Amino acid sequence: DRVEYMLGDSAAPVLLTQKVLLERLPASVQATETVVLLDDEQTYAGQPVGNIDKGETGQSSRNLAYVIYTSGSTGLPKGVMVEQWSVVNLLESIRAETGVVESDRFLAVTTLSFDIAGLEVYLPLMVGASLAIAARDIFIDPDGLAKTIDHLDITFMQATPVSWNILLDTGWQGKRDFNVLCGGEALSKKLARSLKEHVNGIWNVYGPTETTIWSTCQSVDRIGVEERGIVLIGHPISNTRIYILDGQGEPVPIGVAGEIHIGGDGVARGYLNRPELTKERFVPDPFSKEPGARMYRTGDLGRWREDGAIEYLGRNDFQVKIRGLRIELGEIEARIVEVPGVREAVVLAREDEPGDKRLVAYWTVQE
Repeated sequence: DRVEYMLGDSAAPVLLTQKVLLERLPASVQATETVVLLDDEQTYAGQPVGNIDKGETGQSSRNLAYVIYTSGSTGLPKGVMVEQWSVVNLLESIRAETGVVESDRFLAVTTLSFDIAGLEVYLPLMVGASLAIAARDIFIDPDGLAKTIDHLDITFMQATPVSWNILLDTGWQGKRDFNVLCGGEALSKKLARSLKEHVNGIWNVYGPTETTIWSTCQSVDRIGVEERGIVLIGHPISNTRIYILDGQGEPVPIGVAGEIHIGGDGVARGYLNRPELTKERFVPDPFSKEPGARMYRTGDLGRWREDGAIEYLGRNDFQVKIRGLRIELGEIEARIVEVPGVREAVVLAREDEPGDKRLVAYWTVQE
């Protein structure tokens, strides 16, 4: 149902897939979509050997790179429209931050329905590095993942804190030339210290889908002993502006909590077919001199540190992060109340055991 909804909402003229996945598609999709099988030799028969000239495509950097669907509070996912120049800006920024070069070897472990997969695929290809794509059965097997990293001599991998914790729990000894990108959830000082004992470099990254994957970056070279147990989310990446504002939209002083707003080249075009929601979340940027500049209201709370880094403080709404996935609790609640016999429902994120966050639903029955 979700695939059918996304194809209809996006009005995608072509569906790229594989033979093995065809039977999982709704009959209505197979009947109306132009389906291209990527694992069929006939797909490539008669195609030109080289790339067509860039001028023939009519493309520009302001064309869409993708529409990616995220959890929506109404019960239906919402499509975020991300432009090509935003993706290129992110890739160039992370390349400069991490120093990735042609001799590096990336292991891509993220499903393509998660936006951070874009960095794993495009960054190594952009710099001429090697790219290895882990099959799902490898990624969900911590021992198999550890062996794959060592066997393929991987030097870069991106994953959520939960995934890094699981990998370390296998007894993985790490590699001195191995580098870590960690994002999707808060990185604890404990995990950062554990990783630092096994790897070369660690970068903590932060950003919502609406501002193109990552918007800030923090190199974790030295983990100081502080009163809080969370690693800072760092500074804005290139061509990115971070504002921390109060309820009246004014900048807060250093050390004072406020809502994180993000401006600059990473800001998406908006939500597909959702003009009211786009207007609510993508607002004019009063601090920019660029005509038509906008900023995205993240719903995340943070505060500036005196050293110019940002400390993440949590959410100011009903959205949660679990294993790096951004979830609108209202979407799940809307589905539960559709179940016959259910009158009301509420969903919470609980962490009864440290590091084991999960969703718990409570409901009342119709009498």
